[in-house]
Amino acid sequence: MYDLLIRNARLADDVVTDIAIQDGRIAALGQTESGATTVVDLQGKHYVSAGWIDSHVHCYPNSPIYHDEPDSVGIATGVTTVIDAGSTGADDIDTFYALTRKASTDVYALLNISRVGLIAQNELANMDNIDADAVRDAVARYPDFIVGLKARMSSSVVGDNGIEPLKRAKAFQQENGNLPLMVHIGNNPPNLDEIADLLTSGDIITHCYNGKPNRILTPEGELRTSITAALRRGVRLDVGHGTASFSFEVARRAIAMGILPHTISSDIYCRNRIDGPVHSLAAVMSKFLAIGMSLPQVIDCVTTHAAEGLNLAEKGRLAVGKTADLTIFDLRQQPVVLTDADNNTLAASQQLVALAAVRAGNWFTTQQGKAEHVFDL
Repeated sequence: MYDLLIRNARLADDVVTDIAIQDGRIAALGQTESGATTVVDLQGKHYVSAGWIDSHVHCYPNSPIYHDEPDSVGIATGVTTVIDAGSTGADDIDTFYALTRKASTDVYALLNISRVGLIAQNELANMDNIDADAVRDAVARYPDFIVGLKARMSSSVVGDNGIEPLKRAKAFQQENGNLPLMVHIGNNPPNLDEIADLLTSGDIITHCYNGKPNRILTPEGELRTSITAALRRGVRLDVGHGTASFSFEVARRAIAMGILPHTISSDIYCRNRIDGPVHSLAAVMSKFLAIGMSLPQVIDCVTTHAAEGLNLAEKGRLAVGKTADLTIFDLRQQPVVLTDADNNTLAASQQLVALAAVRAGNWFTTQQGKAEHVFDL
């Protein structure tokens, strides 16, 4: 007798199967005659994937700039795991950790290399705040919560310090077990070529399809030589849509050249969740379907690839023994107008709608699922 049995679940490759859950883990995959305390029959109408992972959010409620509640950007929208990308530095990580223990969503942190975190836009303008001891002590206190480091390398953030904060970040990375390092790119200085040349295998460039002059494409529309070299070294590309960091034109051109994202993330917080252009991870994923990526490719970017990039070994795959994190969703054939961060629009014919999630074996109906009365559990 299982705790939860999801029957006739349609996977991203259109295979229909059963998924059995016991004690918070996936216990069996494939057609089964066994019973369960709770049975949900999707009748092959609804899709199921491993739980969606949003690898770039801002969900520290106490942040004065980019704030939200973990469950508002997570489980309420079908996202089972979120990674807060640098909202907190060493000074606030204890408070943030305590807050996340109350959430239904599984929350991790990329520690801002500035100990003050995002209390202002220019957190890397004062080199005194980039403190190696503070980073080391924070990582030592929360080795299972801090899954990487974050450095925002754009002119408004670093001030007159140029590339120096990134050099410090790379040193911190080496001193702390070679944690993944996510690097925000935006307006220069520093120039993207300087940034890319410092990055090594496993590092993550976020806002990879931004439309700013300091972007991954040359003025002629070709991929920068520095980015080509970085990708060959194993540097990863993350979307990080956000309020001002995603361009349909750049994404379409790059993807046409075979430069696909490793991870699709939202860079969501309360304002761009409510007012747009982000709204939800599902909405961001829908944009990549509209650009031409396949459903399995898009799902991989928020499951397998996201888990691999941040060393979340128990997540990201539908496999017996893995944590029972699942997302239940529809791919609806209906016209929709999508908007990028530059206020350009794209007419699409389908969109993803998250209906429910299973987090460590527990069922949660999303806001959309509740509104539509899809499930009655």
